[in-house]
Amino acid sequence: MNKSLSTFDVLGLGFMTFAFFLGAGNIIFPPMTGFLAGEHLPSAMAGFLITGVGLPLVTLVAAALAGGGLPTMGRYLPPLVITVMASAIFIIIGPAFAAPRTGLVAYEMSLKPFLTDPGQAALTLYTLGFFGLVLLVSLNQGRLLDAVGKVLTPILLLLLIGLALAVFISPQGTQPPVSEAYLTDPFVKGFIEGYNTMDTFAALIFGMFILDVLRDKGVTDSRTQSRYLMIAALIAAVGLGFVYVSLFILGGTSLGVADSATTGAEIISAYVLSLFGAPGLWILAAIVSLACLTTAVGLVSACADYFHRLTDKLSYRIWVVINALACMLVANVGLDTLITVSVPVLVAFYPVAVALVLATYLRPLMRSPIFSYRLIMAVALAFGIMDGLHAVGLSMSTFALLPMFDIGMAWVLPTCIATVIGLAMPANAVKGKA
Repeated sequence: MNKSLSTFDVLGLGFMTFAFFLGAGNIIFPPMTGFLAGEHLPSAMAGFLITGVGLPLVTLVAAALAGGGLPTMGRYLPPLVITVMASAIFIIIGPAFAAPRTGLVAYEMSLKPFLTDPGQAALTLYTLGFFGLVLLVSLNQGRLLDAVGKVLTPILLLLLIGLALAVFISPQGTQPPVSEAYLTDPFVKGFIEGYNTMDTFAALIFGMFILDVLRDKGVTDSRTQSRYLMIAALIAAVGLGFVYVSLFILGGTSLGVADSATTGAEIISAYVLSLFGAPGLWILAAIVSLACLTTAVGLVSACADYFHRLTDKLSYRIWVVINALACMLVANVGLDTLITVSVPVLVAFYPVAVALVLATYLRPLMRSPIFSYRLIMAVALAFGIMDGLHAVGLSMSTFALLPMFDIGMAWVLPTCIATVIGLAMPANAVKGKA
């Protein structure tokens, strides 16, 4: 029998979805972008909000319409392609970028501000201890994590609300000058910076998790599930938008407070120190450390569980060890380096996620969905990789005539053309109809 959720349960589902996306790593990018954008902050913030909030929202809605996450949305693609896509997403949000970033953000905001001469040795020891603890908790998947998570998310949210109100009421600095990167096309620069949240990738996976939660609560009707998932996505989007806007304003009023900062973590730490003094810095350190820990445990556990089910040769615990060790090693490159390395990868593969969401929305208009999906995804991947290679610094002058090539979005026009071709393709043009 299909059950309905109470208003309290719906709100709880929305806040749970918000907590899924609100990793502590996400907190570091808006302040840095706001600091660098200067007087162009509104344009850069608008671009960032599209990829940092808008894309995850429409991705979850697409998952709701499709009745599931990545496997359901990509059902017109070959099974091997879906497996490769899922593996790539888990690697990106796992040991390659997102999970190591949690340890680095925890270090930057909970230990580094208290060190007089922080060096590589301090980072190595911290990441060894941090991911060692992640390893122990992930191995047992105990109730401790659930308890900490239920207490932590409201506390972190209250802290962010308090920080946001303080920023609006009592800004601590003035507006920084515009950096060179934001002099031209600040909107597009902010749009690409929003890739760093990796939340569109995560939304392809979270859709499945949220539907599982709804089934556990007795919600079995697909339309009801979709409606609740959409409401949860909207609540999460509003929460993320509030957090991002306040942190943008924080970064945009930090001249004189964090002039020498090179990361968003340093900007927030300096701002909190200026607002609340040393006690505020200690509280921020404790909360961010716990937030990073729970996020890291969730990512390591999810990756280990996925690859265990995919290979069925190595046990879950062995995959936990592999993932935790990989995270510790990657984290030692430092936050600046990790962000720099991740940008070309995200520029290359974000278009694929966007193309999949676009195809999902347009599916009712497709007469030959198998051909259309494969064409759209192939074009988005090919030109996304080209943009990624360009972001690395390789010469791609052959494609310089493409619109938006110089700003890392050459994939847009070819993908739109492929979409039009896919929509125009008759049903009997290729073998196999869905």
